[in-house]
Amino acid sequence: MDNRRKKKLTFFTIGLIFLLSGVEYAVILPTIWRYLQTLEAAPYFLGLALSAFSLSGLLTGPLFGHWSDKTRTTKKIILFANVFEIIGNFMYFMGYSKWLLLSSRLVAGIGTGAGSSIFGFLTRSTAPEDRATAFAAVMACRQAGLLIGPAFNIFLRLCDFNLGPFVVNKYTAPGLFMCLLWTLIQLAVIFMYWDLPHLEKEKANDRLRGQSKDEENKQGLMEEENDEEKPLMGSQELGGSYGSAVASNTARSDTSAASNATLNHISPPLSPVPPESHESSIPSKTSSISREFLREEVVVLLAAQFITLFNQTALETMVTPMTQKYFGYGELENSVMYCLCGVEVIAGFLFVRWLSQRVTERVVLAIGLTICNISGVWCLIFLANPLGGFPWQLTEFVIGVFLQVLGLPFVAVAQVSLFSKVTSEKTQGFSQGVRRSVGGLATILGPLWAGGLTDNMYIMMGVMMALLALLTIMLAFSYDRMLAPAVEEQVDDPDNCG
Repeated sequence: MDNRRKKKLTFFTIGLIFLLSGVEYAVILPTIWRYLQTLEAAPYFLGLALSAFSLSGLLTGPLFGHWSDKTRTTKKIILFANVFEIIGNFMYFMGYSKWLLLSSRLVAGIGTGAGSSIFGFLTRSTAPEDRATAFAAVMACRQAGLLIGPAFNIFLRLCDFNLGPFVVNKYTAPGLFMCLLWTLIQLAVIFMYWDLPHLEKEKANDRLRGQSKDEENKQGLMEEENDEEKPLMGSQELGGSYGSAVASNTARSDTSAASNATLNHISPPLSPVPPESHESSIPSKTSSISREFLREEVVVLLAAQFITLFNQTALETMVTPMTQKYFGYGELENSVMYCLCGVEVIAGFLFVRWLSQRVTERVVLAIGLTICNISGVWCLIFLANPLGGFPWQLTEFVIGVFLQVLGLPFVAVAQVSLFSKVTSEKTQGFSQGVRRSVGGLATILGPLWAGGLTDNMYIMMGVMMALLALLTIMLAFSYDRMLAPAVEEQVDDPDNCG
């Protein structure tokens, strides 16, 4: 099987993994609250269960990323992480007690830590100019999972039978369903996933060896031409016939000169590789966490990750109570609304995928942040205290949600692509783990912030708007640094490909 086909199958498998992560979120979330109620859990257990999933992923992301940086492999890491997804979802299916249910989400969340290894893998196996396109496609797969996930609940809610000692109903069926899907993903990873960075490194080394051979051939031809122009006997050889001492010294000098010429001839094509690889390994050994993550551009991108996800999850938490209060929406209306938002997000990612091939990531980030600011101002004015009758309130709500969802793909794709370029490629797995941990922290704090301020919308949205304004100011001052400083080095140094 050629490398191109392996790459396509590998990327297809990565898309399936992110698709399934979206499906799991969409299948578990609608039923987990009623499931906890059947187990006589207190209301705060819902927040604990949802936060436990994010917390374990937050902690394991950097660990899995560091593992992939050290081994330069991701296949084994994905297979290992998926075991926790399988076990966690089976524990969710068992559901003997509220504590087992809480533990199940904690165990399943460990599997999400493999995402940092996958993003590091994508960074090492794609060219810088194609990276935003690849990230956009992967993120769109997760959004597609969020879109089609609710459809599975249509038949899962009809389950009502026993499987040995276990009861399969509309609450436990999602756990069994996801357990089976993650098992199938294991088979897909085994048979359709390859660690491509090694293949890319071989290609780069082949190109380097080809260039070295060309240089050797050119130098060999030049030396042959020089040898043809030399006389058969030099003056030193003629003079040496009068004494053996002079002849032997001359012979030794000719031999040493010839050996030096041979060494000089051999060393040039071989010398570029060791110095470059040696010099490129020095920064990765001497660089510290402070030098890597406290640089201005890295701080701005991590802030973009945190603030956008914080605002997104806070608004998601606020939307359902708001639609119930002002519009009387139930589960069906909210499901339709989320499906429409999913369609918009997927269309947004596809547009960003097209746009990123024509403009730089910092332009995409600026566009997305502008849309988010417009959305924040709109929500602060019209949604904090909706005015008018039902049609006008619904219009205000639809426009606010549309603008909020519209800006997400721009910011998400741009910040993750830029982050992969401004951080070291050799520690990309760990760096992506840190980025995803910052996002995980935002997904924990966002719902907690919004959940406690549903009756104080001006405070909730005012703080969210202030965070967006802060991020906008940070981006404005750091806009010139939102570039990849090591792109040229990565292209010139083929060892960085692996």
